[in-house]
Amino acid sequence: MEKYIEGNKAAWEEAFENRAASWGADITDRVKNEEYPFFYEEMKAVLKRLNTEGAVIGQFCCNNGRELLSLVKSGKAAKGIGFDIAENQVAFANEKARELDLPCEFEAVNIYDIDDSHKEQFDIVLITIGALCWFDDLDRFFAVIAKCMKPEAVIVIHEQHPCTNMLAVEGDEPFDPAHRKECHYSYFEHEWTGNGGMYYMTQKSYHSKTFTDYTHSLSEIISGMCSNKMVITGLKEFDYDISGGFAEIDRSGYPLSMIIEGKKL
Repeated sequence: MEKYIEGNKAAWEEAFENRAASWGADITDRVKNEEYPFFYEEMKAVLKRLNTEGAVIGQFCCNNGRELLSLVKSGKAAKGIGFDIAENQVAFANEKARELDLPCEFEAVNIYDIDDSHKEQFDIVLITIGALCWFDDLDRFFAVIAKCMKPEAVIVIHEQHPCTNMLAVEGDEPFDPAHRKECHYSYFEHEWTGNGGMYYMTQKSYHSKTFTDYTHSLSEIISGMCSNKMVITGLKEFDYDISGGFAEIDRSGYPLSMIIEGKKL
């Protein structure tokens, strides 16, 4: 395992151990009682027009499993398999699947290391906010995903828009609250390391183990898909924030999120 991935594994597991009591507490109730909870309306619309009934769905970087559980239940899928590097998060997700009596299972694994046991298994692949940044090589990342997709399987990505990579956020040295849309970083290349923890999960500040992530341009994402026998079938860009980091410029005209749809040849 690459050193940075090993470090991220430790940092994510530390964050989950320090999670707020509310983190994930609503999963069982919402999945039972709502239609497609944990998805934005535009993403719901995409998922509803997919042929999910009876499908096998894979989610890469599934976090606590809530989105896959939501999609499998609301979309009447035959099975869902989620992958994440944090072993404690995966154990939590499996516990929720048992509570909900849903045909979902979650595996603790480095995405790069997923083996041929999942070859051509998935009809639908789901990738959501905060997944792509944890990998330095998207061509390699999408090669693994393509291997796991059946021919003509579809992939849906709902992610933070790459243009946000140029912005400074609170805590960054160049951050200026009066000029939140001013670009400070390269669009094409940026490696970030930090020890500020995962506030959205813990609801507290703490000195964490080191997280390392990477920014990727839109062309890098699309090229990674296309070079692995996926064709782009849809691209929508939005000016609303799904990351929690840019609420102050939400719906102000700056590209903050996107949905990419693709299909394996």
